[in-house]
Amino acid sequence: MQPTELEQLAREFGNPLYVYDAEKIEFQYNRLTNAFAKVEKLRINYAMKALSNISILKLLKNLGSGLDTVSIQEVQLGLHAGFTPDKIIFTPNGVSFEEIEEVAALGVQINIDNLSVLEHFGTKHPKVPVCIRINPHVMAGGNENISVGHIDSKFGISIYQIPHILRIVENTKMHINGIHMHTGSDILDIEVFLYAAEILFDAAKQFKDLDFLDFGSGFKVPYKKGDIETNIEELGKKLTKRFLSFEKEYGRELTLAFEPGKFLVSEAGYFLAKVNVIKQTTSTVFAGIDSGFNHLIRPMFYGSQHTIENISNPKGKERFYTVVGYICETDTFANNRKISEIHEGDTLCFRNAGAYCFSMASNYNSRFKPAEVLWKDGKGHLIRERETFEDLLQNQIMIEL
Repeated sequence: MQPTELEQLAREFGNPLYVYDAEKIEFQYNRLTNAFAKVEKLRINYAMKALSNISILKLLKNLGSGLDTVSIQEVQLGLHAGFTPDKIIFTPNGVSFEEIEEVAALGVQINIDNLSVLEHFGTKHPKVPVCIRINPHVMAGGNENISVGHIDSKFGISIYQIPHILRIVENTKMHINGIHMHTGSDILDIEVFLYAAEILFDAAKQFKDLDFLDFGSGFKVPYKKGDIETNIEELGKKLTKRFLSFEKEYGRELTLAFEPGKFLVSEAGYFLAKVNVIKQTTSTVFAGIDSGFNHLIRPMFYGSQHTIENISNPKGKERFYTVVGYICETDTFANNRKISEIHEGDTLCFRNAGAYCFSMASNYNSRFKPAEVLWKDGKGHLIRERETFEDLLQNQIMIEL
């Protein structure tokens, strides 16, 4: 999207504001499916925790996507957006057994990552098909906060516990129809991912009635100029060859599944915020905006870097700014970043704000959550209204004291 288009949306809908480019989401979806075009049965399950607005879900449904969900509320949102239960997989961690049963009753594919839960579920519901999430003990992602395949991760059943899984399956006579892994986000090394895939193939050989293999996702997207990203085309070529070979070895046609979130929506997202103040100290020039980590927590939580542009003065002389928020905490988006000269009232744009941005927003400091807009066919469509004071009071009860 162009700075002029984003400024137009800021004027129309106000700041702070999340904007999503429908064309970019479609481009990324097609890029992934094209990379695996030689796989007869390919399934993309969008990881909706990245961005769960129902209009985004509907857009992805229309592209042919399924859904990867982690809570019954996400399942219910997916059903509300029009997905049928057979297009949804439920991959929770640490939820109650009752929640798993409730989701299974809806006809959604269950994915279990705990031996005790697997045995309990298999004993009570042996006829319900179950996918098993294994932990390959491979750290293919970035830092520990976003890599979930390492040996100390809380996610998945250890690959070394396959004999335990097989014993449970034999004792309960339950139906295992899928094997799943997820190594984490920001995959940098395709060869490491392929190594983890071999572990999944080896595990799959132990189960004779599988319908699908789910390789998770975690594909890296570029966050700044010159940043590296996962080479999806190379991965598609290499993994497709190996998958087709395994299909022949296994003796039946299988579905190859992925569950991308960030890859599909991150680069499509823009976060717009107005500059409230410029504050010069003895060593730093602060640009304080009308937002904070209540709206965009990733820089403070993960140390992530989002490109920041002054769309009100895109061709201005660059100066160094530390961009901070209005939250009553250390609330820094960027330190000493070169940005076109900023004045009070300008609108700053944070790129790569489509994934794990609005979905991790809060009402900290009793601030309102921002509006969301979908840019489609050259027009901005409001897909979430800005919160109001009444929203803050909703569900609160003032008692007589």
